[in-house]
Amino acid sequence: MTEHLTALGPVTLASLTWGDPDDVRRPLALLLHGFPDTAHTWRHLGPALADAGYRVVAPFTRGYAPSGVPADGSYHVPALMDDALGLHRALGGDDRAVLVGHDWGAITANGIAASEANPFGAVVALAVPPFTAMNPRRDDLIRWLRILPRQAALSWYTLFNQLPLLPERAFERLVAHLWRGWSPGYDATTDLAHLAAALPDDARRAAALGYYRAQPRAWQLPARYRPLARDWTGAPRVPLLYLQGADDGCLDARWADRIGGRLPAGSRSVVVEGAGHFLQLERPAAVNALVLEFVAERAEATR
Repeated sequence: MTEHLTALGPVTLASLTWGDPDDVRRPLALLLHGFPDTAHTWRHLGPALADAGYRVVAPFTRGYAPSGVPADGSYHVPALMDDALGLHRALGGDDRAVLVGHDWGAITANGIAASEANPFGAVVALAVPPFTAMNPRRDDLIRWLRILPRQAALSWYTLFNQLPLLPERAFERLVAHLWRGWSPGYDATTDLAHLAAALPDDARRAAALGYYRAQPRAWQLPARYRPLARDWTGAPRVPLLYLQGADDGCLDARWADRIGGRLPAGSRSVVVEGAGHFLQLERPAAVNALVLEFVAERAEATR
């Protein structure tokens, strides 16, 4: 595992890499982390993809050290999508490239899967499905209504993070509480240490919380990202693998049972038993196998 820097206009991103990131003979695998997490969340999947022949790049997304704080101050999802597309271009990616995202990284990956600008041959989302797949419909309205109250209770932190200053002040207690609740029984000591290094002060913590604060303020989206503005809540255009932990304390696992038939042909939706929100860390062997199987299937289908 090494580190690699990529300048992308408003921000320079630092990435953990497995395999030479500049070896364009190998297909690119881009892995996007979420909150409250870092690129180290891919310490199991990264080597597995490298062993399968990929050059793996896992950026610390904008605002998370050692990546920079964006000059334009945008933490909107279209900005995150633009960063992922920019990394694909800067690293010489092609249509063999794989995009994997977890949490905010999954929201980013889902948005790219819905975009005509998508250059990736395979897209994998962990812990957050495409928003269109979660919408109510007539044939399952009762099931949707049964999930909604619990999901509203689980999502309390999204409102808390809108508050000024308080989330920054309570940050260490907040993120430890979220890890405990989202992945019950998992020892997050190592991951919380990585997070503390990536968000060491209020300015960096405000950047991470900015992901939550930016979305309701669409009018603040810089012009650079507006071509992607509709995509991040759109329906995926390409086959997608969606994985969710059965014990996820952030997103009710019943969503996964509803979305399988609402994704493009060739997609899969799998609930991973014995895992919570950070399933790539809790059940790495199972997650690695599912991802490797899916990307191999997509590679075969596009030959």
